[in-house]
Amino acid sequence: MSISHAPPNPPSTDISGISGPGHPDGDAFPGLQPVVPASARRARVPRWLRRTTGPLLLLALWQVLSAIGVLPPDVLASPGRIAHVGWDLVSDGSLPSAMATSLRRVALGLLFGTVTGTGLALLAGLFRIGEDLVDAPVQMLRTVPFVGLIPLFIIWFGIGEAPKTAIITLGVTFPLYLNVYAGIRGVDTQLIEAGESLGLTRWGLVRHVVLPGALPGALTGLRYSLGIAWLALVFAEQVNADAGIGFLMVQARDFLRTDVIVVCLIVYAFLGLLADFIVRSLERLLLQWRPTFTGR
Repeated sequence: MSISHAPPNPPSTDISGISGPGHPDGDAFPGLQPVVPASARRARVPRWLRRTTGPLLLLALWQVLSAIGVLPPDVLASPGRIAHVGWDLVSDGSLPSAMATSLRRVALGLLFGTVTGTGLALLAGLFRIGEDLVDAPVQMLRTVPFVGLIPLFIIWFGIGEAPKTAIITLGVTFPLYLNVYAGIRGVDTQLIEAGESLGLTRWGLVRHVVLPGALPGALTGLRYSLGIAWLALVFAEQVNADAGIGFLMVQARDFLRTDVIVVCLIVYAFLGLLADFIVRSLERLLLQWRPTFTGR
């Protein structure tokens, strides 16, 4: 007579419903604790509130220091005074007119600088002969402070709008060139080989592989260029300007109006922030195919 021994039933490994002491099913696994992500344990504070807390605290500190006399009005006007002066400049139309003039100058310089910088980067990045002819002169010119070229621009172009546009164009060109060039040369060679194996022509490789791969670098260069464009505008509008935000600053400097100077600086800052927001929106729109880490 043969006796068959059936193997005992293995213990169940389903412990999804057990969470430790106090669980209604018993205390079979007293050492287990529920796992809660760290992000779920943090208080949910709206991000817009977190981002505005720092500037609001700085503004409050500024107002307090002005109220107790640490910051005299002739050194730095109080936020309340600056808000009043800004409203007066808007009401009489001088600030909107100056903003329109400055925006036109930045737009022209950004357009010319984008075309020049991107064109040179494509020439140097896609062709070795282009790199040999273009890269070395650009690398030398970019080390020359564009502010130091203002006297030459005045001699070459006069004192009208041309030298102002040229200063902004020069400031915009080099960041775009460097980032677009680095983006082109940073494309993975395996992607190029894969495109060639699929029968893509040279233009097809450039269109479907190289340019999309260089797009993140190009948008980064555009963000840098926008920042430098506003910086260049400050210097450009010191050159015999009769309109623009820089012209208001020059007038305010002559009359020791620190409140007007600060208003103009705030306008520069907000215009730069708006331009950066537009570029970041373009990044989210054009780079949807590239998931990236956005912080925790």
